[in-house]
Amino acid sequence: MNRNRSVVAAAAAAVGALVLVAGPAGAVSTSSDHGHHPRPTIVLVHGAWADGSSWKYVTERLQHQGYTVKVPPNTLRGVATDSANLKSYLATIKGPIVLAGHSYGGVVISNAATGNKNVKSLVYIDAYIPDKGETVSQLTGAKDGSALNVPDPTTVFNMVPIPNGGGNVDLYVKPELFPNIFVAGYDPRQAAVLAASQRPLAASALGEPSGAPAWKTIPSWALIGTADKVLPPAEQKFLTQRAHAHTVKVNAPHLSMITNPDAVTKVITDAAHRH
Repeated sequence: MNRNRSVVAAAAAAVGALVLVAGPAGAVSTSSDHGHHPRPTIVLVHGAWADGSSWKYVTERLQHQGYTVKVPPNTLRGVATDSANLKSYLATIKGPIVLAGHSYGGVVISNAATGNKNVKSLVYIDAYIPDKGETVSQLTGAKDGSALNVPDPTTVFNMVPIPNGGGNVDLYVKPELFPNIFVAGYDPRQAAVLAASQRPLAASALGEPSGAPAWKTIPSWALIGTADKVLPPAEQKFLTQRAHAHTVKVNAPHLSMITNPDAVTKVITDAAHRH
């Protein structure tokens, strides 16, 4: 028994010594070329009909550059609920944050970042950038060109009742339409996988008004996919100009972080370098 205790004590001492030695190195790894500013944590928020894996190529690139990346799930239940969930998540992160949102994720980050002094930059990728009171449905139809803005939603969506949802339904984009709407020109087999694995958006979220927008007080960056068939590029241009976002345009469909991950990564790192 004494021998076992001695072994445990020796192991504990070794671990303690290792921690002491590794401490300064760990501190160096969290710094960057930002002068004396700590390198920000990058938080990526997916949109509707997607999940965190939609950011996988961008996540790989950012991690390769040494960034800490977090990709929390967007619950897709509604603007207030989704924003509250993200706001709570952000409150657990210490130090500066660069917060990026794709598509509907732009609505969520615009609300969740309000009042959080750690969020230094907002990044909008093919994203909604709402002002207070605006809705996803309103912005989608503000300009011509969205394949989702149709007179009869049943021609685009499959609807699944939400149990105890008071008549609310989950919206799934019809799998046969998904590839052309979201990733036109992409590998058909991979597009079919994306269509099959999509996460639904509660229909009520489309008409739920946004709250006070963080982009009025936090610097913003944006990428516009000029081949976007979900949120028309003309509307994205209006939204990014209104938010005074540093904006680039790329010939890409709506899921630009999958088809053009290098361009998306660069916008995010530009925001990180200027925090």
